[in-house]
Amino acid sequence: MAIMITDECINCGACEPECPNTAIYEGGVEWTWGGGTALKQVTLEDGSVIDATAKQAPISDEFYYIVTAKCTECNGFHEEPQCAAVCPVDCCVDDPDHRETEEELLAKKAFLHGE
Repeated sequence: MAIMITDECINCGACEPECPNTAIYEGGVEWTWGGGTALKQVTLEDGSVIDATAKQAPISDEFYYIVTAKCTECNGFHEEPQCAAVCPVDCCVDDPDHRETEEELLAKKAFLHGE
């Protein structure tokens, strides 16, 4: 499953630089598919194709957030999710709404990084 940041986040920012996929963003900040990845364009579920540098709406305006579609739980990079390892208030937790197998997470890593 992907990792999510709960509303207990204190906005310390410790998690953001730890993410190998650049899937973590400060509240209110727009995100991109291309940031921290090898992606040049992305085909969305509806079949439309967007430029990977196109700004996407923030998922949260209040606290740091993780873009689920970019989160691999650090599979292929580290033994454990680094955001959870460094979070001082333990608010980086498993997202029960986005369960993925290790194989799915590794496939997502390969997609994001052009492997």
